[in-house]
Amino acid sequence: MILQRIRSVMGSTGLAVGLALAEVAAVVDPTVVAAQEAVKETEEKGGDPPAKPLDEAAVKALIKQIDDRQKNSGDYKTLVYIERKEKAKNDVVMEAVVYRRDADDKLMILFTQPKSERGKGYLRIERNLWMYDPGTGKWERRTERERIGGTDSRRADFDESRLAEEFDAKYDGVEMLGKIQAHRLTLTVKKGVDVAYPKIVLWCNTGSGNVLKRQEYAASGKLMRTNLTPKWAKRFSESKKADVWTPKTIYIYDEVEKGNSTVIVLKDMDLRPLQANLFTKAWLESQSR
Repeated sequence: MILQRIRSVMGSTGLAVGLALAEVAAVVDPTVVAAQEAVKETEEKGGDPPAKPLDEAAVKALIKQIDDRQKNSGDYKTLVYIERKEKAKNDVVMEAVVYRRDADDKLMILFTQPKSERGKGYLRIERNLWMYDPGTGKWERRTERERIGGTDSRRADFDESRLAEEFDAKYDGVEMLGKIQAHRLTLTVKKGVDVAYPKIVLWCNTGSGNVLKRQEYAASGKLMRTNLTPKWAKRFSESKKADVWTPKTIYIYDEVEKGNSTVIVLKDMDLRPLQANLFTKAWLESQSR
């Protein structure tokens, strides 16, 4: 039934997407998926002892750890499947390839499926985000609030983490996500930094340090998005000489338009060097010819 629904969105070429999203669609209550997955892991280990509160130095160290674990000193490539749900509309499933060169803060998102989206893409260079539409052959500059591919996702959902560079963090205490202990942190944007949302609240697993839940707020204080990242994957990087971590799945919930959501499934992380001239407008344009 799940694969039939996804095939109806993507057509016969959407089988790979359907397989990747099957576990996503099978979640009965997605609002507690982070807690469900973490609880299972913890129960297998016999439970964690009560977590100790973090002092200011430990909070800074945790934020730096989150950034460092997701960053690669070399290049990064991954395949992503994106499912968008909107009220009173048909579900939309897209496939894209994400490229990063973390040393130079470069990012590219190239859409490959469905046919109507093929060749569209985003390029972030020199801290500017650009969108390319092969239908018009034009580039347009976009802001950090850009809805990537018309979904609930933002540039930061696909890019390396820069929390320590962009935000100041305050410790709120230990809270429970289901049966899982999590350090709760409130982050406020630093002066002069351009981000999608100026305030973020994080819940980090007290055992692994991974972010399980993230809520983002507008300057007015209104809650805009909730992200859940229950499972993480890692791969050893030869250039970094350490593991690079990424979420396996990102669940994004629109808190303004209730009922709208986006799921991002990340597959096949590749940390080998990319060609030197890839992060250019000319290269992205060439992919739609």
